Amino acid sequence: MATENRARADAHAHDHAHDHGHHHRDVSGGWLRPAVFGAMDGLVTNVSLIAGVGGGGGSAHTIVLTGLAGLVAGACSMATGEYVSVSSQNELIMAEVNKERLELEHHPRAEQAELAAMLRARGVSAATAKQAAAEISEDQDKALAVHALEELGVDPAELPSPVVAAGASLASFAVGAVIPLFPYLIGLNVLAVALGLAAVAAVAGGGVVARLTDRPFWRGAVRQLLLGAAAAAITFGIGTAVGHVAA
Repeated sequence: MATENRARADAHAHDHAHDHGHHHRDVSGGWLRPAVFGAMDGLVTNVSLIAGVGGGGGSAHTIVLTGLAGLVAGACSMATGEYVSVSSQNELIMAEVNKERLELEHHPRAEQAELAAMLRARGVSAATAKQAAAEISEDQDKALAVHALEELGVDPAELPSPVVAAGASLASFAVGAVIPLFPYLIGLNVLAVALGLAAVAAVAGGGVVARLTDRPFWRGAVRQLLLGAAAAAITFGIGTAVGHVAA
């Protein structure tokens, strides 16, 4: 009877924990960071190019050519840079993880004592820290994961994929870059329309990013709008000045 009651209590505790569980979003930077950065970079880059060429009196054909060249070049550059960056970071992390693996193989007692000391530093009692370190150290893979997390701040099994990061950057940059170019692609050769469309996209994109990070929509929207407008204004001014000199 006592065993049955204990089993029921354990099941109830499990259900209670499940009901009150919560989930976190992926904050490791696998695809969200390069996607957001790529879209905003594509938008600001191409609206600045279009504003500069348009301010200098460039024809619609020239603006389209410039915009398409900026889209392709920027997307490829973003993808390449993101792939190399993430790959290099992962290689650096794995080099350090391999050092830790060698330490666990050749100095297991010292590493176990080090793990116990790290647990003590987190507020665990001496006896519990010693016991936990001993149990964790029985499995070398588990011990390696814990040491990497404590000493390097990473989980070797959850490193971001360079291919995913590169693909997210390439696609999102292209999406952002095509927005200010879209009016010209459909034959609406009016610079003000392109700038207005880019402003709407900046407000929407900045606001959505702000909401993803639990900040007010307007804060992210205004920030992105001001940054994009400043970049476009600078290139428009340069284009206008160069256009007047050339004329």
